[in-house]
Amino acid sequence: MNRVSVIQNFIIIVCRNKRLSNCKTVNRTFSHKILLYIPVFGLVLFLTSCGSMGKKATNETPTRGNIRIVADESFQPLIETEVFTFTHLYNGAKIKPVYKPEFDVINDFMNDSVKVIVTSKKLSDYQIQYLRDTQIIARTTTYAYDALALITNLDNKDTLVKYGTVKDIFLGKIKTWKEVNEKSKHGDIRVIFDNTKSGNIRYFKELFDIKDSLSRNFFAVNNNAEVLNFVSRNPDALGIISVNWISDKNDSLTMSFIRKVKVVAVSQQYINDGSYYRPYQGFIYDKSYPFIREIYLISRETFTGLGSGFINWACGEQGQRVVLKSGLVPATMPIRLVQIKH
Repeated sequence: MNRVSVIQNFIIIVCRNKRLSNCKTVNRTFSHKILLYIPVFGLVLFLTSCGSMGKKATNETPTRGNIRIVADESFQPLIETEVFTFTHLYNGAKIKPVYKPEFDVINDFMNDSVKVIVTSKKLSDYQIQYLRDTQIIARTTTYAYDALALITNLDNKDTLVKYGTVKDIFLGKIKTWKEVNEKSKHGDIRVIFDNTKSGNIRYFKELFDIKDSLSRNFFAVNNNAEVLNFVSRNPDALGIISVNWISDKNDSLTMSFIRKVKVVAVSQQYINDGSYYRPYQGFIYDKSYPFIREIYLISRETFTGLGSGFINWACGEQGQRVVLKSGLVPATMPIRLVQIKH
């Protein structure tokens, strides 16, 4: 029953309560009855409103409903697979993933534009307290481990780089390829990253404690796919991408990207034994590769709805197998390392 119907029924009840003989009696009696029925009317509206809310909540369950989630664009290949698998297992679930830079993902969450986000950045203490002040509890779950890959053009022979060299490039102390390798035939290093609001570049700025602006040889495009395409066309470029874009060996799009570029191997920070590591699954798991990060699923749902159901599934056995297949490292599922000899 809608509110208009409730009001109409209320007026009918009042009017039928007593037949009025003249206008003066009508005015006095009607006013008196209105005052008597106001509390009852308010209760009816409250119960009607609660009934509508209950109906809406019942329509959404952990495996049924229609929601939108916002994810960092860096994790698009992985989240596309997770959502596709989940919604095919549960036909009543409709999940629309939207991909944005990290800064916009967090903003959407804080502005209550979305209930579930996928990001590599935890909420700050201030953000958590702000939500609590509005009676919202943000629940953060570590879902997977990702790495940031450095990529170069196929014509570039410099595929082994020391950790300190990478740091000096970000600090602006090294700006040419000859400073990396004196035999290099390339000129200035153009560092290409995905977006000015990106979590990829934030990661390195925090890691190397960069407070000021980056050097003029750093350039932003729009997303990870554009970084890959730019590096594939420019021999002097050094790209920064989430390894998620090149880690799934069974995905045709991933394989088309990996054939265009080279992945740089990086030494560890404090160990100088001549070993270099690429962002392969095993080296992400044992942290031999130095540039790794966590992926979080964060929810602000106030009841156990489809968002919570998707998070529980993604962190369960089936969802974690999707992570494993994608070339990343599951966070909630034990894995076994197998060494393959070539």
